[in-house]
Formats: sequence, structure tokens, C-alpha cells
Amino acid sequence: MISISTMLKGLFLLDPRPYDWIYGAEVRQQIHELVDVYAPLQTRPTVAENPALLGEAEVILSGWGCPQFTEELLAFLPRLRAVFYGAGSIRGIVTEAFWARQIPITTATVANGVPVSEFTIAHIILGLKRYWQHVQRFRETGEWWEHLPVAGAYGSTVGLVSLGTIGQMVAERLKSYEVNVIAYDPFVTQETAAALGVRLCSLEQVFRQADVVSLHTPWLPETEGLITGAHFAAMKEGATFINTARGAVVREAEMIAVLQQRPDLYALLDVTYPEPPAADSPSMRLPNVTISPHIAGALQDECLRNGQSMVEELKRFLNGEPLRYAISRERAARMA
Repeated sequence: MISISTMLKGLFLLDPRPYDWIYGAEVRQQIHELVDVYAPLQTRPTVAENPALLGEAEVILSGWGCPQFTEELLAFLPRLRAVFYGAGSIRGIVTEAFWARQIPITTATVANGVPVSEFTIAHIILGLKRYWQHVQRFRETGEWWEHLPVAGAYGSTVGLVSLGTIGQMVAERLKSYEVNVIAYDPFVTQETAAALGVRLCSLEQVFRQADVVSLHTPWLPETEGLITGAHFAAMKEGATFINTARGAVVREAEMIAVLQQRPDLYALLDVTYPEPPAADSPSMRLPNVTISPHIAGALQDECLRNGQSMVEELKRFLNGEPLRYAISRERAARMA
């Protein structure tokens, strides 16, 4: 056991509910054995009320609800040596002032991506079976044996748009199925694609050739509106589109227009723009659209994986080892 006098001082800084989800009792016990957590859970309101409490913190353990590391906040963190963010995107919390301090930040992006990849695989397999269309048809007609044409999971084609962390996880999981996988990602090499069992092609080819298209593109200025109505119009008869990335990557009005004209297509949207969708959005009423409330990522007990990944990163940091999931300024610019 490390002596309390030699421990780094740390704080939990996030909202109460994700604190319970990410840093459950067992995870917190491990952290308390490694770091002198010298104050109770801190939140944005408590920090705003008493920012001086941050003064001793050398490590911050955080997650959803973390305040933005502005120049003003960092002034109260003169001893800060590392941030452990037990969630995904850090876009909302890092600033120019943070990067200027050269403070290491590591995230649970990979751990948080595991449930997304699982969710996506489930939807891909059901999409290849045209599960939702069959359910709807049975409800409407009562005909038990009125089957629609299906691609199935044998020899069919799955298209992935972007092979980042989650896209690669999905590609790896698809290796256990007898499907052909194609992908669009201009930043991925042929060698990486081959290792993933993926054939690279153009974005237009992905939409034309795939029986199911799954979107994994981060929302960046360069990718906003990347997916157009023309892409949907080019999809195969009975194809399915899955979005677990960000709604703004899709031109929603154009997508809706095509789906209204092509009832054979189906869209499974775990994300929308805006989020939640407007109550009068046609996407809420279209029979060939299913919207789930942004549930693909880690929820509740799934978040414990995030916390455990931060424990492992904390151990590496204390041992002077490289952080496995550290995010650099350059990498952050390309992430969601």
C-alpha cells in the first residue's frame, strides 16, 4: 500500500449520476488506494461556489458533467498534472489554455465505444434480415408467412463510413460473420483496411453496394452534411442505414425526402440533429424510420468499463508509463 503522504492528491469532478455510473464502489476503492482524494465529489456548481478547493489537485478524475478547462478555471489548478476523463469526447471541456499548459488528458473513448460497436452489430444483423419491416408488415397484415426479400448475413455486403475507433471495432466484430465489408475512409491505409478485412471504396460506392450502411464519422466542420440525399437515393432495394455517430453529419431534410419516396429503405437513428428531434419532424412519423434516444454508448452499468479503464490509466501514470488512451491536441481536432 502506498503511503498517504506520498500519494498524489486528486478530485472527482463530474455530475453525480455519471459519478455513480463510471466510478462505482469497486472502482472508487481502487482509486482511493492510488490517490489521496482529499475532498468529496465536486461538480460544476460546487466548483463555481468554491474554486479554491481545486488548489491541491494534481489529478482530476472526471466524466460527463466536467466543467470546461478555461483559463479562469485552470488558474485555480496550479498543481494539475493529468486529467482522467471517464467518458468519450473531450471537445466540450478542452480549450486553448488547456493545451497550452501541456496537461496530459486520457479518456475512456475506447471503453465507451465497446457498447456502440455491440449496438451497431445487433442493428446490422437485424437490418440484413429486414427485421423492422417484417415486424411492421406482420402488424399491418397479420400474415405470418408474408416474407420480404432479405439480404441475410451470408454473402451480403456491409458498408462502414469511417474507420475510426468504433468503425474499426465494428469491422473486427464483423469478421465472425460471413459478410463482405466495404468502407469509406480517406485517412485509412490499404494495409490497415486489409488487416480489418475491409475493402476501401468511395463514399458513393458504399451507399450503392451495401445492404446495410453504418455511419461512424465524427462531427467536424469538414464532415457536417457529408451524407446527402443523393447517397440515400442510390441505396439498394431494401437497404438499411444506421447512424450511431452524430446527426449533423447527415443532411436530414434530404434523407427524409428520399425515405418518403423510398419506403423500401429503412433508417435506424440513434442520433439526430437537433437532439432530440423536433416534435414536428417528419422523421418522428415516417414508418421506415426508428429513432432511439442516443443509447448506443455506455449506459449505467456499462459505464463501469469506462471507470476501470481510467484506473488502469492511472496506474500507468503513477508508474511513469505512457498513457494508452492519451489524446493529443492534433488527435482531438479529428475526433467527435
